[in-house]
Amino acid sequence: MGSAKNSNSAARKARIEEMRRAEQTRERRNRLLTIAASVVVVAGLVVGGVVLVNSQKDKDTTASDGKGSSSGDSGHFTTGKDGVQTWSGKLSRTHVTTSVKYPMHPPVGGNHNPVWLNCNGDVYTSAVKDENAVHALEHGAVWVTYTSKAKKADVDALAAKVKKTPYTLMSPYENQTGTIMLSAWGHQLTVKSADDPGVDKFFSTYVQGKQTPEPGASCTGGMMK
Repeated sequence: MGSAKNSNSAARKARIEEMRRAEQTRERRNRLLTIAASVVVVAGLVVGGVVLVNSQKDKDTTASDGKGSSSGDSGHFTTGKDGVQTWSGKLSRTHVTTSVKYPMHPPVGGNHNPVWLNCNGDVYTSAVKDENAVHALEHGAVWVTYTSKAKKADVDALAAKVKKTPYTLMSPYENQTGTIMLSAWGHQLTVKSADDPGVDKFFSTYVQGKQTPEPGASCTGGMMK
């Protein structure tokens, strides 16, 4: 009996010892996995930070060659059932200090001047620079433009609407296909008059709309003209 008890006790101790060694092995393995995972996370954060910094540098690059430059855009307009033209393709966002050749007039995006045109309900009575106005569009503004063929009543009505609407601006623009046009980043609409229902719909959709590359960015403190 005594021999059997001793044998059972020894076996139990052996199993306990084996279990203890297995647990120690698991703990060592888990520690190694935790350390390895931490290293991967830290490395990922470092790489991600470098990519983000480089991306921001690329975005804010200021180019100047003294000859004018390309807008960097590619693509074309597609027209929706509501008459709104949407740019299908790339709209670049590099800051440049030169004049820019845009593929559409007025432009709805592309490389632009580092200084935005004030767009806090600003009404300009003479032509403004495309490059500054495009920067305003990047901030979520709607730009109302009109040619000399526009009726004074329409111009006055649109000016009144712009003056009471933050993130909008208005200016004459002769080199455009329509008499009255509304532009936002990547979107454009031609209307026949100030009371066209498309005007209110365009404002409600695109003033600080989903298309805005930099929502909430300032529309004051930029260029006055």
